[in-house]
Amino acid sequence: MEKVWFATSVWLFLAVAAVILAKWLRMATALSEILLGVLAAWFLAAAGLDGLLSPSAPWVTFLAAAGSVLLTFLAGAELDPALWRANWKETAVVGAAGFFGPFFGAALIAHFGLGWPWRPSWLAGVALSTTSVAVVYAVMLELGLNRTRFGKAILGACFVNDIGTVLALGLIFSPFSAKTLVFVGAASAGVALTPLVTRRLLRRFAGDASEMEAKYLLLLLFAAGGLAVWAGSEAVLPAYLLGMALSGSVGRDHILIRRLRTLTLGLLTPFYFIRAGALVSVPALRAAPLTFSVLFAAKMLSKLTAVWPAVKAFEYRRRETMYYTLMMSTGLTFGTISALFGLSHGIIDQAQYSYLVAAVIASAVIPTAVANAWFLPRHLLTAEPSPVATQPPTPEACENVTSSVC
Repeated sequence: MEKVWFATSVWLFLAVAAVILAKWLRMATALSEILLGVLAAWFLAAAGLDGLLSPSAPWVTFLAAAGSVLLTFLAGAELDPALWRANWKETAVVGAAGFFGPFFGAALIAHFGLGWPWRPSWLAGVALSTTSVAVVYAVMLELGLNRTRFGKAILGACFVNDIGTVLALGLIFSPFSAKTLVFVGAASAGVALTPLVTRRLLRRFAGDASEMEAKYLLLLLFAAGGLAVWAGSEAVLPAYLLGMALSGSVGRDHILIRRLRTLTLGLLTPFYFIRAGALVSVPALRAAPLTFSVLFAAKMLSKLTAVWPAVKAFEYRRRETMYYTLMMSTGLTFGTISALFGLSHGIIDQAQYSYLVAAVIASAVIPTAVANAWFLPRHLLTAEPSPVATQPPTPEACENVTSSVC
């Protein structure tokens, strides 16, 4: 048992170091966690201490998965239902462009450029078509863009993009079964019924010291995630759907959202992002850097080519258009999930898996770093809370306020 405690301290040391590095380099914390995960796994493996940072350990896998589920749920809860309905055309067009462009582009490049057979090529297209809701939401949250129409439009387009990825993975590689029908039926019923039940529970237990609301939401997310995995899907999909369904209730309870953020960002997401970096095999990349470079270029070129004109059609400014496009070019959660699905089902081999995961993780780091360094729409950033407000506001004060203090 002491090994778990020591290993956990190593992960949390990296999490603390990532925050310091992010502040020093003026980058998103999620990106510094990924980079430290890559470097730490490489260094510890060379030193023969890779047991301290084992990304395949069951407890690490669970904590990382729980972090991605909660982060995805919070991203869905941040969506404004009225804004979603008013801008459905934009999110649908941009999200569809973000999926179809790299899906076909990366698949064709993998087949004709790298000589991969068609099945691994289509799997590469699926893995590289994704947009990372986890990375985008973490960046939006850190910058305060999650409270703007611009940031919410990006999150909505990310969701549409990843729905296309999930459907493609299921239709091409996972034939529908009775389990799929059970999951779809249960998810539909849950999305329809949980808002009513949740509103009543929030009214009854709001402010309760037992944290009933948090326990209830964790119950929903873990149960839905287990059902999704049982049906051959992924736990983050129902998490996003539940977040959207509860955006009118949970999304407006600012104190509850802050508590969930503390749990998610303080404990769980460092395991998710650091693990994503630790999964990269540096020796494999050094052995064949051209393959990785081709796959990364295939994703970036096809994303930029497809998404930029789609965003531009909605009359954003040049800086906003480029930032929007680069954030839509990120990938992580569903990309690594798709690659792991291909490896575990014999569609791709270990080397192809390493190249795909490395390309996916690079797409999480490089576009985000470029976007925040050169194309950040600073005129949209919300003001920092006043330093005078040293005490947290009361629930009554936050009832109709969307300030970051609440």
